[in-house]
Amino acid sequence: MHNAHPHFSHGTGADAHAQAAGRVALVHNGIIENHEELRARLQARGYVFASQTDTEVIAHLVDSHYSGDLFDAVRATVAELHGAYAIAVMHKDEPHRVVGARAGSPLILGVGKDATGASSSREHFLASDAMALAGVTDQIVYLEEGDLVDLQLGRYWIVGKDGNAPTTGQRPVRTVQAHSGAAELGPYRHYMQKEIFEQPRAIADTLEGLAGIVPELFDGAGQHGELGAAAWRVFKDIDNVLILACGTSYYSGCTAKYWLEEIAGIPTQVEVASEYRYRTSVPNPRTLVVTISQSGETADTLAALRHAQSLGMQHTLTICNVATSAMVRECKLAYITRAGVEIGVASTKAFTTQLAGLFLLTLALAQSKGRLSEEQEAAHLKAMRHLPVALQAVLALEPQLISWAEDFARMENALFLGRGLHYPIALEGALKLKEISYIHAEAYPAGELKHGPLALVTSAMPVVTVAPNDALLEKLKSNMQEVRARAGVLYVLADGDTRIESSEGIHVIRMPEHYGALSPLLHVVPLQLLAYHTACARGTDVDKPRNLAKSVTVE
Repeated sequence: MHNAHPHFSHGTGADAHAQAAGRVALVHNGIIENHEELRARLQARGYVFASQTDTEVIAHLVDSHYSGDLFDAVRATVAELHGAYAIAVMHKDEPHRVVGARAGSPLILGVGKDATGASSSREHFLASDAMALAGVTDQIVYLEEGDLVDLQLGRYWIVGKDGNAPTTGQRPVRTVQAHSGAAELGPYRHYMQKEIFEQPRAIADTLEGLAGIVPELFDGAGQHGELGAAAWRVFKDIDNVLILACGTSYYSGCTAKYWLEEIAGIPTQVEVASEYRYRTSVPNPRTLVVTISQSGETADTLAALRHAQSLGMQHTLTICNVATSAMVRECKLAYITRAGVEIGVASTKAFTTQLAGLFLLTLALAQSKGRLSEEQEAAHLKAMRHLPVALQAVLALEPQLISWAEDFARMENALFLGRGLHYPIALEGALKLKEISYIHAEAYPAGELKHGPLALVTSAMPVVTVAPNDALLEKLKSNMQEVRARAGVLYVLADGDTRIESSEGIHVIRMPEHYGALSPLLHVVPLQLLAYHTACARGTDVDKPRNLAKSVTVE
């Protein structure tokens, strides 16, 4: 438990009273890059470390700067820190005071309420996001890069990175609805299961009011209607798209690449955000840079966005689930999904609503480039409006997926196969399985089987195959035969008219309907359910898998 937060500074070895008392207490989110240098300097001054964390270095550094005023000590401390941090600090000599600071990691101030619901001057809070304060306060101040904040009884005060208070006296207080009611499980065993079954509603909310594909859907900073004309000008001006994202959001971007190139005819590049900013790339000022993030605070994606902007690519748009996030504030255009609060670490409804938003972006770009006829637009919109009903039919397959999960729970490895725009869905299915069940799972384009992965196929290696009835179906059937010839066991998600039948070594679940370009939104749901029920059968912590965090706010 030495590495657990909060961390304390007990003063130098020469200060016996301070050692016993523990003067400074601190919590920290982020990574301090120069912690080893600071640690060595503090140890030379007599500070004793109880952990190997960079966080304890900050606590000792605050203690070393303290001379009666905690705010001054924190301000002197952060001036020496290199890296990302959001901190909250207390000192035993000032028990009614908390000082916070942020750089590179999110930090918000919650303004408390009294018993009548009015803003209270008696209590204020620091947290990493608004959801942490659900049920406590909905009055939120988003601290900006380099801000320090001083919380005391009866007041709070913010100082910007320039050392001065904001020109308005304070940052604006916003009302943010992060209802604790969203956290109620109801009839479900886990939040992940609840969120899987919320997807029809989440998609319906995301598409609420959809009457046509218009640029106003992609507004500046999420403010509907204000920058529709600006969005139209951007869409007309760009000639390629760069998508930046991490994890599940990256896979949604990979799916969108197929849509953007086929439907809109726009060359599209998808980059893992954590890699993009560390390589030499060729910037194009006519690029639309699209970031995708559930939280809007993903550190790697924010850093990649800023890197792209530094290269001269100023046309930026985010697909995000949190309208008040840093990602939305830093992009010129935004499409806000309406997945609602997602508590399970493994993303489900955020992923499918991202796909919905990306498909709308595809149609808007196709329209701006003159590649979308009125008949095509009407057909696509009709299919999108039908998605909630189609998803309900897919969720009804849960009992069959529970049966599959009983087989998978006994395995330690699995392969996932897909072709075309369903290859990213296979990647997402493999990620879900390994995230929450701890089964090693990999995904491949089915045509790559004979280029290496086929060597792994045995009767102990289940092979999940996403098999929609599209132009690549016959190729996929050949890949499936390759698996069966090596005694591999197939688990196939097939459209009803694919003529793939269950037999020895082949388990088939039939999807309710073929859904064309939007098929990925339907085929991913059975993979989510498979991962969920496999994890339940193995007894893992479904909502809080080991070593993972919901919002990755550090590099």
